[in-house]
Amino acid sequence: MAGQDSLGTLSQLDVKGKTYHYYSLEKAADKLGDIKRLPVSLKVLLENLLRFEDGSTVTKDDLQAMVSWLKERKSSTEIAYRPARVLMQDFTGVPAVVDLAAMRDAVEKAGLQPDKINPLSAVDLVIDHSVMVDKFASPGAFEENVKIEMERNKERYQFLRWGQKAFDNFRVVPPGTGICHQVNLEYLAKVVWTKEEDGKTFAYPDTLVGTDSHTTMINGLGVLGWGVGGIEAEAAMLGQPVSMLIPEVVGFRLDGKLKEGVTATDLVLTVTQMLRSKGVVGKFVEFYGPGLDNLPLADRATIANMAPEYGATCGFFPVDKETLEYMKLTGRDQETMDLVEAYSKAQGTWRDNSVEPVFSDSMELNMKEVEPSLAGPKRPQDRVSLPQLSDSFDLLMKSSGISTDDDTTVPIEGTEHKLTHGDVVIAAITSCTNTSNPSVMMAAGLVAKKALEKGLQRKPWVKSSLAPGSKVVTDYLEKAGLNVYLDKLGFDLVGYGCTTCIGNSGPLPDEVAKAVDEGELVVSSVLSGNRNFEGRIHPQVQANWLASPPLVVAFALAGTTRIDLSTASLGDDQDGNPVYLKDIWPSEAEIAEQVQLVASEMFTKEYGANLFEGDEHWQSLNIPDSLTYKWQEDSTYVANPPFFEGIDKPAAGLKDVEDAYVLALFGDSITTDHISPAGAIKPDAPAGKYLQEQGVAVKDFNSYGSRRGNHEVMMRGTFANIRIKNLMVEGSTGGVTRHVPSGDEMSIYDAAMRYQEEGTPLVVLAGKEYGTGSSRDWAAKGTRLLGVKAVIAQSFERIHRSNLVGMGVLPLQFKDDESAEGFGLTGAEKITLSGIDDDIKPGQIIRAKAEKDNGEIVEFELLCRIDTANEIRYFKSGGILHHVLRELIAA
Repeated sequence: MAGQDSLGTLSQLDVKGKTYHYYSLEKAADKLGDIKRLPVSLKVLLENLLRFEDGSTVTKDDLQAMVSWLKERKSSTEIAYRPARVLMQDFTGVPAVVDLAAMRDAVEKAGLQPDKINPLSAVDLVIDHSVMVDKFASPGAFEENVKIEMERNKERYQFLRWGQKAFDNFRVVPPGTGICHQVNLEYLAKVVWTKEEDGKTFAYPDTLVGTDSHTTMINGLGVLGWGVGGIEAEAAMLGQPVSMLIPEVVGFRLDGKLKEGVTATDLVLTVTQMLRSKGVVGKFVEFYGPGLDNLPLADRATIANMAPEYGATCGFFPVDKETLEYMKLTGRDQETMDLVEAYSKAQGTWRDNSVEPVFSDSMELNMKEVEPSLAGPKRPQDRVSLPQLSDSFDLLMKSSGISTDDDTTVPIEGTEHKLTHGDVVIAAITSCTNTSNPSVMMAAGLVAKKALEKGLQRKPWVKSSLAPGSKVVTDYLEKAGLNVYLDKLGFDLVGYGCTTCIGNSGPLPDEVAKAVDEGELVVSSVLSGNRNFEGRIHPQVQANWLASPPLVVAFALAGTTRIDLSTASLGDDQDGNPVYLKDIWPSEAEIAEQVQLVASEMFTKEYGANLFEGDEHWQSLNIPDSLTYKWQEDSTYVANPPFFEGIDKPAAGLKDVEDAYVLALFGDSITTDHISPAGAIKPDAPAGKYLQEQGVAVKDFNSYGSRRGNHEVMMRGTFANIRIKNLMVEGSTGGVTRHVPSGDEMSIYDAAMRYQEEGTPLVVLAGKEYGTGSSRDWAAKGTRLLGVKAVIAQSFERIHRSNLVGMGVLPLQFKDDESAEGFGLTGAEKITLSGIDDDIKPGQIIRAKAEKDNGEIVEFELLCRIDTANEIRYFKSGGILHHVLRELIAA
């Protein structure tokens, strides 16, 4: 813990009779210069550098650069950041543990003890992404879904239980507990961390990185954290610092308060639209201003959660009295709360309205201007005010080549009902974003209660579900008596986890699915989630709308999104009178009355001493007692990946990419969902064909996410999203491409394999915002396994760019406003990239030459988007984990 401390900042803090040691920012300021107006998020980074100053990875110049930031409001200085801990969920956690197990094999093969591979930082993995909504709208839905989940994921869960036993500093929260971000917010996070060393108790900020984009949610509690790829998280576990440039910080001033009838969801959708329009990719956002006095911590967490959607690295809220109130509510002990307050005030990280920090840029919002909203139909930043929803759906129909006058209706087999364009077939209260917020959850229950009292009912073609982020939600809904009304509307509990939002919506009822296909209908989902990218929620649902939990209930009643809920009737009451949304919408006073029922005992009960032990299903899993994993050759869930073959030999030197073909040519906003799908595996897709060849029945496919521990499945799923559009094949949708030498059209996977047989390197061309969305390491791993040497795009999302480097794939960026389209590239060219050698530098120019099929040569320059010196080292080793292993073996 004790660093070089060249500035002499090590100090003592006495809190209620206990002495803590800490690295004082106030003493650092005496030597470096005034930091009072440094953004709080950067003060956390500065403390981290003070604590780990070693003269090598962290130098005095790095410390000075943090203070110099105040003058320029930006910096080109690269720093080595070491978070206190790592958070994982199972979709991203399984491949990470697979990599650790494979690294143990490699270390053992090199003649070393396998337990040299162990997390050095504390790691928590929460199993929350595997439950599917197979059963719904019935009292037994939860128990049935849990049973199916355990049967479906037995191999994966056995593997994770082995990891829990085999690795040090590695805890697993078993399935059925809650979503990792809500468990983190309600239990795991401490705000201020402590560590015993050399007879002293050190105090320092609780910081983390997580393998899920929405790790940012914890910033609502004043804990600095953000999502990274699984690759980068594994490196952090193994003692490697997170290499980053000192970020720009955009200040977001909040004034006023939300008006009656407006929810935290409406606020976050507004903030998301504003910040995405502003452009904050790779930047911190820090919230400040008097409006924070009117913003409960759950609302802050809702805003912080969606930082990936507005593009920021994180959305940070400093510690204040509201932080302490929430810690008290959630059952944190008094000693921890006393330390948080004393430490934050001593370090100047306590929120102080009298001091306005210096920001790189700023913007502001008066919360009284926020209106009821949704976002969609394909992107979370596309906010739509409630009255505009029907018009937005019409625009989608036009873009799909369907007339807005198309009144196609299809009978739903076995019923008297018909389905048409715009009908809601999924209504899901799900995801970490909103189910951690008692005000919107209580509001949903109150809407259900008032609707039933008016005689309204969910439309029968709507698949409805309730998947809270933690068991505490169930406790307070039951205490309020509102669970009964949600159940009567079909919002029965289906599981505790990330369901519909991650693509685990399960199948539509057969008769509804048949009607959708028969009429080629554009139907809708409405969910209280944070993601609605194409093909993510359900393969048959093209329009997906993010909304608050009470609006989810309202749209289940309406049954359609081609409606203005602010004026149109939801239906008739028992007396035949029209019922409007305003008639069933609860007042702020009614919601507040129910929120008062949320009590500390609920949290202490659900997060008791047995949290990590699991239920009888978890306990009954048989696991091997071994330091290395006993791989099962016939497993289609967990397989030993090929990444570390030949790791005991020196890395091959870097060299130019010559005469590469283009595997795919994409436009703007290609997400990691497009690159590495979640959700259902189609039987006729390469991954589906592979599973059937292995004897897996279609009904047992499970999801892409659940099979991330098997590289054979995942490389076949790369670029296989049903909505992805490869511009090399005009009019195509889905993972198809053209094998350029032959002109044959085929799946991207099959083309990549043919190119590999031919010994041909590959590149991918793309537009702006390549790799937005979830922090999926398989979007980079799959790209590498397909033989792609470089991705050339107009711009990259932060996490995916880092993941590409971490897997030895070169990210290159067009200069200024240049693009593949501007150079007339069609994907039929041979591409040569020059300037790639062992002297490669961050941000250097790479020369590109494209030879068209008519012999014409186009030459242009590209920016190397390996951004830091550390990343250069990783890239030259073949990837970040390869670098760690090579160093360990060579030591």
